[in-house]
Amino acid sequence: MPATHSLAPQQKLLEDYVHTRKMTMKMIEPLEIEDFGVQAMEDVSPPKWHLAHTTWFFEEFILTKYRSGYNYYLEEAKKLFNSYYETLGKPFPRSKRGLIGRPTVNTILAYRKAVDEEITSLLRRNEVISEEILSLIRLGLQHEQQHQELLITDIKYNFSINPLYPAFQKEVHSLNTVEDVSEMKWTSIAEGLATIGTNEENFSFDNERPAHKEYLYPFSIALRPVTNKEFQEFIGDGGYTTPEHWLSDGWSTVKEEGWKAPLYWEEIDGVWHYFTLSGLQPVRDHDPVTHVSYYEADAFARWAGCRLPSEQEWECAFKNDPSSGQFLDSFELQPTMSEGTSAFGTVWEWTKSPYMPYPESARPAGALGEYNAKFMSNQLVLRGGSCATPENHIRLTYRNFFHPDKRWQFSGIRLAKDRR
Repeated sequence: MPATHSLAPQQKLLEDYVHTRKMTMKMIEPLEIEDFGVQAMEDVSPPKWHLAHTTWFFEEFILTKYRSGYNYYLEEAKKLFNSYYETLGKPFPRSKRGLIGRPTVNTILAYRKAVDEEITSLLRRNEVISEEILSLIRLGLQHEQQHQELLITDIKYNFSINPLYPAFQKEVHSLNTVEDVSEMKWTSIAEGLATIGTNEENFSFDNERPAHKEYLYPFSIALRPVTNKEFQEFIGDGGYTTPEHWLSDGWSTVKEEGWKAPLYWEEIDGVWHYFTLSGLQPVRDHDPVTHVSYYEADAFARWAGCRLPSEQEWECAFKNDPSSGQFLDSFELQPTMSEGTSAFGTVWEWTKSPYMPYPESARPAGALGEYNAKFMSNQLVLRGGSCATPENHIRLTYRNFFHPDKRWQFSGIRLAKDRR
């Protein structure tokens, strides 16, 4: 095989690396220096931390292992920007990331540049790099894309606590935005065996593997997500004050937290508004409801006489659906209902499925075994991606997961119902 052909995978990976890392830098352009260190709650991280952590990932898992003579650019990085890899040392407490004043933002940007030079130099070599290294770089890019989405959702929450409602971007709406949404339509799926998951390792996360069979009973699933208008009907009908709609833990959370509407919603003179990355706006009735917890999604579904789909039902129903939703790439960072909206992008959709390993799944050895598998407890699966997800990051088998009370992600609702 000619050398030029065998170099093609790493040349393509070089292009992907440069594009992905530049995208992160483009995303932070609207930020002022004061914004980089804000951490408004434990679930979110400061933008500076995201920039440093994703860079540390490439340094820790690739450069220190495979770059001969490489020394840490920032010795502090291992102490401060290790997220949760206990096998690599004691992670800095998540709740205190906003207290990391030093290294400075400029030092972190220089750190990113230095590591980028090392990785791109590695990929530009006129010699074949091992598949092991290429696989780790691919993983690093997927990891960076996950943090690109977290950058957006975390920035939104950090901005939201400011009573001046600062805007991260000018208001942007797609030209394809639908102003009037039709009644809910459904598609029916026959019972039978379905293949769930994938054996594709270039690229899929370990939690998506292996492909396996699941038996599904007949069901119907909605062809669009639930809208803000439909959720307002739930609120108006006493949705947050009627305990029979709620799971026990959900009802306890509603009372403890004082929930009366989705996160970021505020009623002003009888009109619902919500905080967006463009500031405070009137709620758009016909756009997908978002920033709801699993508890709220489940309660709404029960109120509507439906239920949430399982992740297996979701994957089976949309296996031929085009990826034509709303993604990070457009920088339209407020979910809108558009013509031909697919199940991919726009809003993550809660399923009723617990986040558990697939049959015969294998946990990777070493520190990377901590990437997904150790979180398979007390969390629920979401599917589909959101307006903050890079388009080339999402796929049919992708499994996102959060605790059922979390609301700061772009999480929405798609209904399902039994047909027996």
